[in-house]
Amino acid sequence: MNSASDGPRASDPTPAPELIEAAAAAWLSLRDRGMSAAETAEFVDWLQQDPQHAAVFAELDQVWKDCDRLNAVPAIHGAEPDGDLLAPRVRHRPLRVWTWTALGAAAAAAILLLSVTQFRAPSYTAETAVGAFQKLDLPDGSVAQLNTDSAIQTDFSTGERRVRLVRGEVFFTVAKDPARPFVVTAGPVAVRAVGTAFNVRQRVDAVEVLVTEGRVRVDDADQGRSLLATAEARAESPVLAAGERATVAVTARAAGATPVLAAVANVPEPEIRRALAWQERRLEFDAVTLAEVVHEFNRYNHTRLIIADEQLATKRFSGTFRADGYDSLVRLLETDFGVTATRNGGLIELGVRR
Repeated sequence: MNSASDGPRASDPTPAPELIEAAAAAWLSLRDRGMSAAETAEFVDWLQQDPQHAAVFAELDQVWKDCDRLNAVPAIHGAEPDGDLLAPRVRHRPLRVWTWTALGAAAAAAILLLSVTQFRAPSYTAETAVGAFQKLDLPDGSVAQLNTDSAIQTDFSTGERRVRLVRGEVFFTVAKDPARPFVVTAGPVAVRAVGTAFNVRQRVDAVEVLVTEGRVRVDDADQGRSLLATAEARAESPVLAAGERATVAVTARAAGATPVLAAVANVPEPEIRRALAWQERRLEFDAVTLAEVVHEFNRYNHTRLIIADEQLATKRFSGTFRADGYDSLVRLLETDFGVTATRNGGLIELGVRR
């Protein structure tokens, strides 16, 4: 079954038992993958067409839960196998042998409880270590690319697709689904989209949102008000468009972090390319201070660079490096810019040659 439209409909003649089993297994697979609002409505309709539909679906679901129980039982050295552990329950009718084959695709991941009124996909956390990257396929067809030392938590339901950026930086390519907005929260900031592509970076004192395709809203996560509605041009449609970046300063308060109205800027294509070079494991700089260069390298490496001279920190540099190529940076600074590098374990102290 490729979509919900492949399932039986109310107008179909009463299907043979094996067809009901095949449809139930396909719905089980769809449920595990994650269903859209339209697919969920069709699934509920299928359950209500015939009591056998719900009974067979529940039977297949229980078979998988039984298998899951077996996996959860720890092995005990020297113990005799417990033949009654998965003893058959009383069933209205036996499952056909080929049903196990049909169930194989449905049992690719953990089965979740699903009410007939609302579907909720598995919630999970994905994270990367320092220097690591991950491309993650989300249940709705969207893609999240996690930069170094980043983490997200997902929570998808029939009405909304929600992702929380716990830390770090993630680029999202969002599958279009007007019935289910895609919302990314980063601290007190909420970025709302339908089908678009954008990058979210959570800094210590700010949240940056860079849009490369489509448009997004940038709102206060708690109050729901737009953080973009400052200019008259944005009064009717406060959205961030492709080629724009919003920087939301975050101030610490006793009750928690509070966002201020965003500073919005147009971002030229070369600057967008530099900002997203991390997707290709590169760091690109164009006339930025050494302090910023060092900060970026320290995000991707366990070896830490330290600037010992304040004047050196303000000097500007340009170049392209591998994200893990701090040695190349240090050699360049030593040979071409009169910088000294003192190594001490996992630290490299940069100073001015006297």
